[in-house]
Amino acid sequence: MAGDPRDTLASSPMRPLQIAIVAVCIALNGLDGFDVLAISFASPGIATEWGIDKAQLGIVLSMELLGMAAGSIVIGNVADRIGRRGTILACLAIMMTGMFAATATHSPVELSAARLFTGLGIGGMLSSTSALVSEFSNQRRHNLNVSLNIAGYSMGAIVGGVVVTRLLAGGSDWRAIFEFGAIVTAVLLPVAFFTIQESVDYLVTRRPANALEAVNRVLAKLRHPAISELPPALPKAQESTIAALFSSSYGLTTALLSVCYFTEIMLFYFILKWVPKIVVDMGFTATEGARVLVFANIGNLAGAILIGFAAQRFQPRGLIIGSLVTAFATVVVFGLGMRDLSIMSVIVAVACFFINASVVGLYPIMANAYPARLRATGTGFVIGIGRGGSALGPIVVGYLFKNGASLMTVSLAMGAGALVAAVMLIVLPNRNRAQAS
Repeated sequence: MAGDPRDTLASSPMRPLQIAIVAVCIALNGLDGFDVLAISFASPGIATEWGIDKAQLGIVLSMELLGMAAGSIVIGNVADRIGRRGTILACLAIMMTGMFAATATHSPVELSAARLFTGLGIGGMLSSTSALVSEFSNQRRHNLNVSLNIAGYSMGAIVGGVVVTRLLAGGSDWRAIFEFGAIVTAVLLPVAFFTIQESVDYLVTRRPANALEAVNRVLAKLRHPAISELPPALPKAQESTIAALFSSSYGLTTALLSVCYFTEIMLFYFILKWVPKIVVDMGFTATEGARVLVFANIGNLAGAILIGFAAQRFQPRGLIIGSLVTAFATVVVFGLGMRDLSIMSVIVAVACFFINASVVGLYPIMANAYPARLRATGTGFVIGIGRGGSALGPIVVGYLFKNGASLMTVSLAMGAGALVAAVMLIVLPNRNRAQAS
């Protein structure tokens, strides 16, 4: 059979293996969600054991985010060069090693190094699974699947938060949090090995050795007919390089998406990294702080799922802009510093609903903005730049608090990022998946 297998996957109903691949990617992003927030759950215990102030704690909280920035940019580009499957498995191994290493640390410097290393794997994982889910989804379910993949982050944070709450309530110290994450990572590694297939889009675009045979193996597993030859190759000049993201075709899009994601994610991690410590500083226990963070992630998950379904029927850009403006308003309410923990939990959940709806809604736009040869590179670059915002956020917040800033002042400063992100989306050029293929 002749023809383009990518068109076959885009126009056909999703087969069981495609659904399984998407489900495993969602689970892997759930692992990402727990790994990133493990340090937030652990932060009160770390500060108490080592006697560090908020400014020092802000640096420790940012280390895996710096690693994620580097991993998203560098490993995202690697995924476009050597393939999605191998990159995802390597990222899992890095994450498992880093989580185990964190359990053996005895100082903020050692823990920071372990978290930086773990972040490399987390950042590469997010950009690689985003590309893989996009490429194994049909056209009808594309936006929903990409959004659900990112929603996996919040699912993992919720489930992990419930486990962590019980660990802390049972008398375990903060190292048990990282032990749990390392064990779950080790369990998911063989699951990913036997389920995830190499992307047909990658094989057709990059044409590694025996690409035709590899494509037909995947098509056979998906119960589609084999092809007799690969579709025509793109011109050699169209390479998967970071420089290509700043060509005349993609430069403005890359710049606007990067600023948008940077300011969104800076706000996102202000809430997720500092809520447990803010709650403890109000006089509550670390366990109660963990419970509030679970509510935050319930809001995250609800926002991610709702934007995923809404994006199937409406253009995501308008939805995201509305969510960003509402997110700013709810973060200002959070800045009032409610003393009632139940009310605070609801406010945090509502704020995170709109913040994460905005973040997750951006992923289909990113996936549609770049062709297959640049998809992991482009997504990874934008995520990497955004992770710079996520890393900078906890540090800035730590120094603001240390220098006497009120919760309202900090909330206004961080919340302004939502308004900046909205402006970036308003001026973003229109680009759909067909144009970018």
